Amino acid sequence: MAAISVKDLGPDYNFGSIVHGITWDTLADESVRQQLRDIFEDRGLIVFEGVEASGKMQAELSKVFGPLKDHPTASTPRVSEDYVPGLIDMHSAPRDISNGDLRGLVRKNGKILTRYSPWHFDHCYNDELNLAGVLRVVKNSPEGGRTGFSDGVEIYKDFDPALREKIEGINVLYTLDTRLTTMRFGRDFETFGDSPGVRKTVEEAKIFPRAIHPAVFSRANGDKVMHIGPWMSVGLEHHEDAEGEALFEAACQELNKQAYAKAYWHNWKPNDMVVWDNRRLLHAVEGNDPVYERQSQRTTIRGDYGLGYFEHGKKIGEVNREIAPEVVM
Repeated sequence: MAAISVKDLGPDYNFGSIVHGITWDTLADESVRQQLRDIFEDRGLIVFEGVEASGKMQAELSKVFGPLKDHPTASTPRVSEDYVPGLIDMHSAPRDISNGDLRGLVRKNGKILTRYSPWHFDHCYNDELNLAGVLRVVKNSPEGGRTGFSDGVEIYKDFDPALREKIEGINVLYTLDTRLTTMRFGRDFETFGDSPGVRKTVEEAKIFPRAIHPAVFSRANGDKVMHIGPWMSVGLEHHEDAEGEALFEAACQELNKQAYAKAYWHNWKPNDMVVWDNRRLLHAVEGNDPVYERQSQRTTIRGDYGLGYFEHGKKIGEVNREIAPEVVM
């Protein structure tokens, strides 16, 4: 029988496992596939080391956890070679900023960064979440470029009790507007204007209705999850007033504090892949110096938790027909 090796992420983390031994032969063994699903449900994050670095392997590994789902936006670049539904490409070319053009970049902790992503969960702007994502970094910068993961279960436990009591039971509003320049809550960085390439996303954002997700929810095992994504959030449902905005800003800053304190930051190697539970974990990207190229590719795995919805009762199928009839869902 095919075998893999499994160990915990480390003594500093109550989530995450590291798996070795993923090959085409081991993936052909249904007992291994079930073992991986069990680890995923229990630990929320799996770091696969020593995996074949190909889109085909990434797709096959992804299918262990559920059916692939295409990305809900037409403006997101897809991988054209060996394309499978859901394989998207996130690529930043080397950039010379000596001319002072910093559009699309951020300054954080005194450094100018590209590819910086604040804490978030994927598809928050959608009524359906994806179950998980499988990520690999095709080309990383020699410094920076780590991806951070933080467990919403642990964040909930250590969240400021007074804030937690106020935010629990309230829903958060999200939009498709992914521009960091328009991020309203939980900001801990400086922006320098929009990248010229965001026009298509902005146009899509005008059509997408706002999506609504609970700030806190319970897993099937009873664990409560703090699931606030400061990025792309625009406020609290039924509390879009000064008092609600002050509460949500305080909650987002507390979320940042707890997420950073508990984060696992993955240093990417060429043969790594990572799968994480999008219903439970938040993730972020620390960014890197714009002089360096960075390219990552991600599959999206279908599987909703059933708690999100669009304003005004719209369904995702209706929205997709309006913005991107060619996108296969």
